Amino acid sequence: MEMRYVGEIKDPIHGFVNFTTLEQKVIDTPILQRLRRIKQLAGAFYTYPGAEHTRFPHSLGVMHLAGLVGQVLFSQEAVEEIDLELIRLAGLLHDVGHGPFSHIFEDVLERRGKTITHEDLTERLIKESVISDILSKEGFDPSVVANISIGRPRNKKERFLSQILTGSFNVDIMDYMKRDSYYTGVEYGSIDIERLVSNLRVYENIIAMDKAALYSLESFYIARYMLFKAVYFHRTVRSAAVMIAKALSLADEYLHFTSFKEIDDFLMLDDRSITEMILRSEIDHQDFKFAQKLLRLLDDRILMKCVFETFLHHDHPFYSKLILKPKFIESVVESIAEYADIDPLLIAVDVSSVPSMPYKPASSKEGKALPVLVSSLDGKKELRSLFNLSPMCSSLRGFVDIARVYALPEVKDRVAQAAKRFFGEAPTSLKVSY
Repeated sequence: MEMRYVGEIKDPIHGFVNFTTLEQKVIDTPILQRLRRIKQLAGAFYTYPGAEHTRFPHSLGVMHLAGLVGQVLFSQEAVEEIDLELIRLAGLLHDVGHGPFSHIFEDVLERRGKTITHEDLTERLIKESVISDILSKEGFDPSVVANISIGRPRNKKERFLSQILTGSFNVDIMDYMKRDSYYTGVEYGSIDIERLVSNLRVYENIIAMDKAALYSLESFYIARYMLFKAVYFHRTVRSAAVMIAKALSLADEYLHFTSFKEIDDFLMLDDRSITEMILRSEIDHQDFKFAQKLLRLLDDRILMKCVFETFLHHDHPFYSKLILKPKFIESVVESIAEYADIDPLLIAVDVSSVPSMPYKPASSKEGKALPVLVSSLDGKKELRSLFNLSPMCSSLRGFVDIARVYALPEVKDRVAQAAKRFFGEAPTSLKVSY
């Protein structure tokens, strides 16, 4: 089916991204334009200088890919014509609820005892802002767009469509892998989007991958695993992220920017505005001044040093506490600071729980792996687990949990010794090299 596009935007990842009149109205709202001021990979550009890209082009890319998937499903009579625009709008709007520094802001919200997430904020923005008016005038229910966008379906149809955006294998992941790989210069994100999308099949209301594209699917998951290791949880990238999170958490005690009541107050927050708010304030308190110091150190690329790191296997004595109880991390910081006889402000502990294989699609039951559609010689079809078909993907199953201790350069040696004393000397086989 041909959609009625009125313009196009040149994108380095997907070529020309077309848009409809309705999509143009949404794109031109201050809510979408705000995403130009929120970096996609907060802190990564200190390690990969090219990683200056923002949430805005990513949102356009997700809209574009959602449209491609929609066309494939439409050709299989799995969706209706009206669903094509619905899917694209949900993709375009899926990230509008991100706060400053993207996912780091969610870490700050959690530290400050807030229960709201970027999905909650996305839902509010779609349903309570000018976007709601734009969608409603064109015959689209903002609630339905929001439900599909954030993966909180209310009925069978929404549950089916939400797989495109929030299932294990989704257009959000496809775009950020290609885009982040391109802007960081890391080659691991090279995936065959065209083959993957064209081999999507619908079986029993589940979007699955045809076995003909199994090799491409294996490459996709291996690439994502490698990108997490090389980019998202690279220890220097995480150093910058840890410093930003610590600075924002300390400053929020006095500026209260996480306590917004109105959605318009939230929309005032972006990478630049929140940084300037902190640096320009004249609050005379040790913790606040340290928050300002961290931001100034980041400006000069003076980063906290990783002085200790180890994998957290399930038999690690601190595994359950560090992974499942964030408050325990604070006690770890205090203990290490006490051993080192320094201020806890100079230390950070980072626990990175990385889903190496995001294999649970939105429509599957708990524990069910990403489905692959297999046809037998007699023509019968069935859904099979990716892990049963691919030993390579099976070997990547589960989580890579990593604990790291960071310290400012002037105290790194003392903190390194204190961390070893607290955790115990990490065996060579458990040390992380990336």
